[in-house]
Amino acid sequence: MNVEEYFTRTGYRGSLEKLDLETLTAIFQHHIRAVPFENLSIHCGETITLALDQVYDKIVKKKRGGWCMENNQLLSWVLKSLGYNTTILGAYVYNPKLNIYASNITHLIVKVVIDGIAYIVDAGFGVSYQMWQPMELVSGKDQPQTPGIFRFTEDNGIWYYEKIRRKQYIANQNFSNSDLLEKRERRNIYFFSLEPRTVEDFQVQCSYLQTSPDSLFTKKSICTLQTIDGFQALIGWTLSETKYNYKENMDLVEFRTLDDDEVEKTLREKFGITLESKLVPINVKGIYTI
Repeated sequence: MNVEEYFTRTGYRGSLEKLDLETLTAIFQHHIRAVPFENLSIHCGETITLALDQVYDKIVKKKRGGWCMENNQLLSWVLKSLGYNTTILGAYVYNPKLNIYASNITHLIVKVVIDGIAYIVDAGFGVSYQMWQPMELVSGKDQPQTPGIFRFTEDNGIWYYEKIRRKQYIANQNFSNSDLLEKRERRNIYFFSLEPRTVEDFQVQCSYLQTSPDSLFTKKSICTLQTIDGFQALIGWTLSETKYNYKENMDLVEFRTLDDDEVEKTLREKFGITLESKLVPINVKGIYTI
């Protein structure tokens, strides 16, 4: 594995002389705009593994994406290799349909400490909940970014992560009632503690999430990628493209339904993904919103 090869994959050509917040932010933003959040392996008959060398091979050499346990593990390795002070943490994701948080850690995130200040880095959530900058680990402080306003709130050692979003203008009104649209202005995302974790702590849930019929990830084929001014997402056959703040306090969302023969072509052209195995798209109605 080679850090320079990773930077070739993400297109980062900046300086690495200072391990400061500016450099961390630049590395992070290149990652989220080059490496999709996706679970397509599940729907191609492939197994998602958390072995770092295989994650590296998938994302760097094969130019695929991955879900949080892949994206953030790889990013953590890169940052640690450069000399950043990093710690893997585990988060419990919020289920908006049931209004509860998961009972198991299913989301891998990274804490980075720079000059005594802790930041959370998460390159593996995707769509409109994807942070664009490392977030300072401070309670109750609004942290505005291009996607919206993010905030951490700490309560007895538990850190809650939420987002306040703008209103949405749906360009194609046929999709105005799509279950993919988040109707709430404020949305819980996940909570976590500062207990250090290892990749092994995620192995059981990694297996469960890609095999259980109750898992969101077996019910939907998902590929999302951040862009310069928003993000794009392919959920099953539904392609959406969001432009943030295209007018004051309003995001533009455009939807289109693809034909079967357009799906893999769109993955190549818009997400840079070429699959080795045949994809079987799926989009069962559920709790996933963009």
